[in-house]
Amino acid sequence: MTNLNTTPNPFGKHSFRDNAVDSAANQTYEFDIDGSVAASVENAAAKPKFGRRSFLTGFAGAALACMLAFGVQGAIIDPATAEATGTPSATQTVINTNDDATLAEAVAAKCLPSVVYVETYADAGGQLQGLGTGSGVVMTEDGYLITNNHVVDGGSAYKVTIAGNTYDAELVGTDPSSDVAVLKAKDASGLTPMEIGDSDNLTVGEWVMTLGAPFGLEQSVATGIVSATSRSQIMDASESMQSGGSGETTIYPNMIQTDAAINPGNSGGALVDDEGKLIGINTLITSYSGNYSGVGFAIPVNYAVNLAQQIIAGETPTHAQLGVSLSTVNDQAAASYGLAAESGAYVAAVSQGSGAEAAGLQEGDIITALDGEPVEGASDLMLAVRGKNPGDTVKLTVNRNGQEQEISVTLGDDAASQKAAAEQKAQQEQQMPEQGQDFDWSYGDGNDYGYGWGYGDGYGQDGGNGYGYGDGYGNGLNLDDLFGQR
Repeated sequence: MTNLNTTPNPFGKHSFRDNAVDSAANQTYEFDIDGSVAASVENAAAKPKFGRRSFLTGFAGAALACMLAFGVQGAIIDPATAEATGTPSATQTVINTNDDATLAEAVAAKCLPSVVYVETYADAGGQLQGLGTGSGVVMTEDGYLITNNHVVDGGSAYKVTIAGNTYDAELVGTDPSSDVAVLKAKDASGLTPMEIGDSDNLTVGEWVMTLGAPFGLEQSVATGIVSATSRSQIMDASESMQSGGSGETTIYPNMIQTDAAINPGNSGGALVDDEGKLIGINTLITSYSGNYSGVGFAIPVNYAVNLAQQIIAGETPTHAQLGVSLSTVNDQAAASYGLAAESGAYVAAVSQGSGAEAAGLQEGDIITALDGEPVEGASDLMLAVRGKNPGDTVKLTVNRNGQEQEISVTLGDDAASQKAAAEQKAQQEQQMPEQGQDFDWSYGDGNDYGYGWGYGDGYGQDGGNGYGYGDGYGNGLNLDDLFGQR
C-alpha cells in the first residue's frame, strides 16, 4: 500500500526553528524554498497543531525568485500566490453592511466555505512525498477547483480540504504559460462555488480581501485595497524555475496589484471584493524577503476563469495571437539601422493565414501602439495581445516607411503552435537519456507563437533529483539577424 508522508523534497532546504512553540522538543522545521510548489515539513507526526490541522506545514507557491520588479529596483517576484475562479452558486449571499457583523466578517463568512487548502505530493519510488501546499477556489458544486499551476506542478497526487472536509483530488489540466490549473475533488457534491465578480471594472483604492492558507495556515484572510491595475510581467523559463514555478515561460497580463497580505501558501487562493465576489487569483509578490511586503499581484478573474473553463471542457487553453514575429526597436537601433521610429515592435515576419496577414501588416512595419496604448517593444505588444481573447479586434498604430497609419486586426489563437510544441516536447522526452546525463532541448520560434519569442524550455535531468531548467527563452529574430551585425 502506498503511504503518505512528508519527507523533505530532495531539493535545497532552509531551516527554521520555532522556539516559542517547541523549544522543549528542540524541533527544526525544514522548508524547501527552491522546489516547484515550495516546502514541506520533515516530520508530520511531530508538528505542533492548531486544532486538527498542522502548523506551518510549509511554503506554498515557492520562495525567492527572480529580480523582476514593477518599478522597484532589485525587488524579487515570488510566485507565492494566485487567485482562484469559480462559477456562481445557485444561492448567492448578499452582504448587508448594516448587520452587526463588520464588512470583513461578513465577506469572510460568505467566502471561506469556497476556499480550498491544497496539498501536493510527488511519487518518490512508490511512496508519496509531501511536495508543498497551496490554496484554491471552488468553481462548481461537484468539485472543480481553480488554483495556480505552480501549486500543482511536479505533483502526482493531491489532497484538498474544503469547509473542513478532505478529499482526494485529480489534476484536470493546466495552462503553465498563464499559471492556471484545475483540480477535481473526487466524489465531492454540494460544495459552495464562489460567486464571480468582474475584474474589468475595478477602481484603484477599493476594498479587497485575500483568502487562502499562508504557510499552510488554512482559512486565513487579510484585507487591503486595490493598489493598481494593469500590471503586466513576463517571467522567463530560468526565472520561473528559480522562483519555484514550472520552469516554463509564464505571461502575466493586466494583473491586479494589492496591499492585502499575500504570503507563500496563498497561491491559487482568492482575491474578493466588498460583495464577496471573486475578482482575482493571488499569484505573485514583490519582496526582498520572499514574504509579504505590501505588494502582491493577482491574475484577473475574467482571464483566469476563461482558461479554467476551457480546461474543464477538455480543451487545450488557447491564447490570442497576432501572427507576427517581432523585434524590439529602441533609439540606438533606430539610429543604427535608419528606422523611422525610435521605439516600438518591428515586424520581422508575418505568418501565413494569420489575422496580421489578412489585415495587411507587412515586414518592416513598426507597431507603436495597440488600442491607443504605447508599445515600447516586442514584450509590450506580446503582453497587450495576451490580455485579449481570440477573435477580438484590435487597432494597431503602425509606422510604415515613416508614415503612420492605423490597422485593425482580428486576433487568432495559438492552438496550432501549441499542438506542434507539445508534439515536439513528447518526442524529446521519449529520447531523454539516462539519469545524470545532460540533455537540453528547446522548441518553438517567433513564427510558431506569433510574437517573436522562443518560449523554449530546454531542460535536462539533474542527478536524478528532478529537472534542471536552462536556456530556451529567446527573442526570436533580432535586428542584427535581420540587417546584419553592425
